[in-house]
Amino acid sequence: MERRAEAPPQGLDFTVENVEKLQERGRDCQNLGSWEWLWQTEACWHHAAAEKSSRRLLHDLGFIMETMGTPALHQLYYDPNIENKNLAQKWLMQAQVSPQAWHFSWLLLNMDKVPEIQYFGASALHIKISRYWNDIPADQYESLKTQLFTHITRFASGSKIVLTRLCVALASLALSMMPEAWPCAVADMVRMFQAEDSNVDGRARCLALLELLTVLPEEFQTSRLPQYRKGQVRSVLAQECGSVFPLLEQLLQQQDSPSFIKQKVLKCFSSWVQLEIPLMDCENLIQAAFTSLRDPELFDTAVEAVVNAISQPDAQRYVNTLLKLIPPVLGLQEQLRQAVQSGDMETSHGICRIAVALGENHSRALLDQVEHWQSFLALVNMIMFCTGIPGHYPVNETTSSLTLTFWYTLQDDILSFEPDKQAVYQQVYRPVYFQLVDVLLHKAQFPSDEEYGFWSSDEKEQFRIYRVDISDTLMYVYEMLGAELLSSLYDKLGRLLTNTEQPSTWQHTEALLYGFQSIAETIDVNYSDVVPGLIGLIPRISISNVQLADTVMFTIGALSEWLADHPVMINNVLPLVLQALGNPELSISSVSTLKKICRECKYDLPPYAANIVAVSQEVLMKQIHKTSQCMWLMQALGFLLSALQVEEILKNLHSLITPYIQQLEKLADETPNPSNKLAIIHILGLLSNLFTTLDISHHDDDHESTEVKKVPVQQGPNPVVVVLQQVFQLIQKVLSKWLNDAQVVESVCAIFEKSVKTLLDDFAPMVPQLCEMLGQMYSTIPQASAIDLTRQLVHIFAHEPAHFPPIKALFLLVTSVTLTLFQQGPRDHPDIVDSFMQLLAQALKRKPDLFLYSNLDVKAVFQCGVLSLKFPEAPTVKASCGFFTELLPRCGEIAPVGQVVHENGKVLLQAVLEGIGGQASRSLMDHFAEILFALNKHCFSYLSVWIKEAMQQDGFPSARVSPEQKETFSQQILRERVNKRRVKEMVKEFTLLCRGLHGTEYTADY
Repeated sequence: MERRAEAPPQGLDFTVENVEKLQERGRDCQNLGSWEWLWQTEACWHHAAAEKSSRRLLHDLGFIMETMGTPALHQLYYDPNIENKNLAQKWLMQAQVSPQAWHFSWLLLNMDKVPEIQYFGASALHIKISRYWNDIPADQYESLKTQLFTHITRFASGSKIVLTRLCVALASLALSMMPEAWPCAVADMVRMFQAEDSNVDGRARCLALLELLTVLPEEFQTSRLPQYRKGQVRSVLAQECGSVFPLLEQLLQQQDSPSFIKQKVLKCFSSWVQLEIPLMDCENLIQAAFTSLRDPELFDTAVEAVVNAISQPDAQRYVNTLLKLIPPVLGLQEQLRQAVQSGDMETSHGICRIAVALGENHSRALLDQVEHWQSFLALVNMIMFCTGIPGHYPVNETTSSLTLTFWYTLQDDILSFEPDKQAVYQQVYRPVYFQLVDVLLHKAQFPSDEEYGFWSSDEKEQFRIYRVDISDTLMYVYEMLGAELLSSLYDKLGRLLTNTEQPSTWQHTEALLYGFQSIAETIDVNYSDVVPGLIGLIPRISISNVQLADTVMFTIGALSEWLADHPVMINNVLPLVLQALGNPELSISSVSTLKKICRECKYDLPPYAANIVAVSQEVLMKQIHKTSQCMWLMQALGFLLSALQVEEILKNLHSLITPYIQQLEKLADETPNPSNKLAIIHILGLLSNLFTTLDISHHDDDHESTEVKKVPVQQGPNPVVVVLQQVFQLIQKVLSKWLNDAQVVESVCAIFEKSVKTLLDDFAPMVPQLCEMLGQMYSTIPQASAIDLTRQLVHIFAHEPAHFPPIKALFLLVTSVTLTLFQQGPRDHPDIVDSFMQLLAQALKRKPDLFLYSNLDVKAVFQCGVLSLKFPEAPTVKASCGFFTELLPRCGEIAPVGQVVHENGKVLLQAVLEGIGGQASRSLMDHFAEILFALNKHCFSYLSVWIKEAMQQDGFPSARVSPEQKETFSQQILRERVNKRRVKEMVKEFTLLCRGLHGTEYTADY
């Protein structure tokens, strides 16, 4: 909501005499002075502001606009100097909301001004009327209305942009006055402009009236009226359509009405129907709009009018009128066919919009009219024609995509009927949906290679998205057609691949496979009886094209869960995937498919493991894939190796990673430079992704039932730990040279962090040496990634006595180093502060005893937390709140914590209240509320004293809240010790008061 301006100048007067005096004064201003004079005036403004003299500031502002408005606007529009533009814009924006705008806006509307100046004056009037309506005395309503009518009449033959802004200003005035102060506003507007006036051309008056009537509903839609007033005004406007629609009908029916008048009429009608006018009251104008569709000049406007009219949610109540609209829509089919044949994409697009609007918005209502089922089926078939419109999207047509949502809606409506009625509609519409599948698969076909080669990258991307939309539609249609759909697709694919007399194009084969893939990706096809046949058909496909090969790969990937249940079929498709792995053009599809197979079928892959590893290793060494695909490939190998015996895992790991270890050793000896940095990060990333999925304990399978094919848990060290111990010294050597580089350190930490998350307790043998290395790293150069890894170790191992000593030592060291960092100034390291707060919270959750040690300065940690609450970065503040939410409940059980909270809790409360008072983002209020709740629950006696003392400070936590509001908030907080949700609501309410936002439109969704 806009800030209220100062009180308006005394004697606000919109009479004709006063406005004319103002305009005469403007014309008398000569030699307005150079632009440099405005720079001096800027100093005057700053001086006034410094003296806190807002009335003087506004007086100067009015004086400047009366004398210097023209140069300022010229500066804004034409000066190439961006600083001058910004200065001018700043002044002009202040001017528009000032009380003086009521005066100078009339000056700027002088007919001797250029349109840009006049436009600014008209805009200033609109802003004042729409946002500062309460500034206008009631006895000035009529004179202001008269002046606006006069100026609109004057500009009827002038600048169109100024005319529109004046019409918007009058529309805003009407909305604010109706119904009490101006009960028949629309009828008065029509009567005023229909009155004979020898000074203004009749056609110009007609256009001005149509412009006014067009912007009135538009202004209503964006108005700032309170909700209760909106409903009231909407009702009045709906009744006033009786003064508008007859005029519009008359103008459309007049033979001598020129096209531009009819176009304005249709735009006006289009604007009014969005006020939820009853559809039956629009019937005549809708029919007239259908007639206008034959006129090429009116076509686009008529389409918009018809679509807006029949898309109103309330329209479904008028079923009889909807039924009357079906024949004229069907009557457009010949015009649609001619447009398609002639390649007129705009016309076919417009007609399709009309058909879809009727069908999509009212399918349920029309389906209910059983006796009219044939006419609705005819409309459905018309939309089917639009779906299958000839040509390739988006190059030859852009219409078919409009129809896809209709098919969702129609299916939902059919399936929502009770079983008996649904069965009847299924009988009628199942054949339609089978036809739809054929149409969609035809539309999904790629163009010829030659044609596709001429498409731009943007067109190819639009086609890709279009195919995804088709895929989603096919998946949805499966709900209606069921297994019969898969059988139909399989039969067609089988006939296509076995017909030697009529060889099919690869596009046809690809589209059918794409249909299978669309369904199999999201629907459980494990029990389908056609999938075995499909798996058998896939090797028979002659793959001579990248697009076809991609779809073959993605289809195999979509069937990976089925393959896990039918492992005997794996050998039918795995050779295709491994072969595709060597083709850079199939990088994404082949690697993602192999990853899916290795994840879903890993227990059945040991016979193929050697081959998979060998092929993967070969393509990795050739570096034919991008970095992200190399990472996926390593994840696939991790899944694969997880199902092997430990000896086999170690053997494969040795052959797989030895080349990278050798390369890393070489890089570790080189002088750091950008190229070897990328190589190091790449190798570390490969190891990290491999260890992410290599899990011989099968933690990821815990949700599954135990099966005999699972490999038993092995005794002895985990293979990942064995490898990590072997390369540990090498990693330390790399770190010694790259410790200053955050990306390399992060990559090193990622290896261990992902290994810890995957292996859990199996990682235990690595804990001592990793803790030692982390301590050395962090002591030398603190980095957030090292703290994050420390947090993982605390989470998993801190509660185990055997591993507690190294964890404790690392935690105390990280805390000590970070406290030193705080003393030096932590503002440049919000990531470290964020991670540190999360570490402290984790320690309190898992091992609060860590806060008992004398060499942990709990007071310093507490003060760091308070300081972190004042950071501008929201994640850091959130983490700090999380720390205190864990700390405060420990007051009773951990003596050092209790002592520090009792001695310093008031400082914490002060920081929390400052954040609530406006220093922190509103999105963080729930987190501050949790601290207040914890303080109240665990430190009640102290909080009652602290909050009273804090709230007694003048202007704290905000100058916008009164002592009474602060007292109410304090008492509410102190009373609520059980319901955390209620405390959050209190804090949200109070922060709005503190920010001056309570009751404004900005808090509607808060």
